[in-house]
Amino acid sequence: MPLLPSLQRPPSPRIVVYVALLGNIAVAITKLAAAVITGSAAMFSEAVHSFVDCGNEGLLLYGYRRAARRPDLIHPMGYGRELYFWSFIVALQLFALGAGVSLRQGVRQVVVPHPIEYVSVNYVVLGFSFLFESVSWIVAWRAFAKLRGGVRFWTAFRQSKDPPTFMVLFEDSAALIGMMIAAVGIFTANVLDMPRLDGVASILIGLVLAIVAILLAIESKGLLIGERATPALVDSICRIAQDQPGVVHANSALTAQLAPHQAMVALSIEFDKALCAEQIEACVASIERRVKLVHPDVVALFVKPQTFEQFERARKKWFDDYAIPTM
Repeated sequence: MPLLPSLQRPPSPRIVVYVALLGNIAVAITKLAAAVITGSAAMFSEAVHSFVDCGNEGLLLYGYRRAARRPDLIHPMGYGRELYFWSFIVALQLFALGAGVSLRQGVRQVVVPHPIEYVSVNYVVLGFSFLFESVSWIVAWRAFAKLRGGVRFWTAFRQSKDPPTFMVLFEDSAALIGMMIAAVGIFTANVLDMPRLDGVASILIGLVLAIVAILLAIESKGLLIGERATPALVDSICRIAQDQPGVVHANSALTAQLAPHQAMVALSIEFDKALCAEQIEACVASIERRVKLVHPDVVALFVKPQTFEQFERARKKWFDDYAIPTM
């Protein structure tokens, strides 16, 4: 049975992270030099943003390396969620360093304004930086577009199980927006002879980074504490089980996403009452082989023999027992 299009594994996103890292290193050094020469608060905010992005890409690559470790006795399901942990740290770093420093620098420029020198240097640096960031953004967009298929952008973002695929895209988008804000702020501050507008641009850049960081933190947190796998995976596995001789009804499956391409599945099945224990065991083994063949991302499959009525009662009891009591 061929893989469903929506479940096919997309190309590795590491190339996206590497491209973004190389671009940000060059851009960050250039922006910092321009900020020191011109004294622009907006340019300094952009330099800080680029350096933070470099650190973020480094953390994501480190997360990939840590998540690839093999399971052991202490972590029998592997270390896949460590990537989600470092993705959450990236979001916090973007908020604390990127947004925090930009806001602080902008407020200082508004309270104690100082003129911008060598304005043309800022324009040249922003122009080249915009070009470099655009290349990185295009690579990230194409990777994310392959991942989401025909799904709407926001839905694909909320359903994505691979943070780097959308983190780099969001960071590059914030960088492009920030550079446009910086250019407008520097231009208006120079033309109107109002250095405070440069500080206002820095504050706006900080707000953009804060919004992006909050969105990334929310999604990373959901993956870190545990999200279900895609509904399409559940439907496919239930169909595989239902087609197996001896299965009366594939009730449903409880899933947990362990890593971008690792999922754990607990499958509830009602077997034919005429089957003996050995036949049920053979049926389960056959289901496991089919599921592994069609969905290699399923690293652990647990099958529970259960009638549909028992399954419904157990599911209701689960939600009743774990429901948060209201005051």
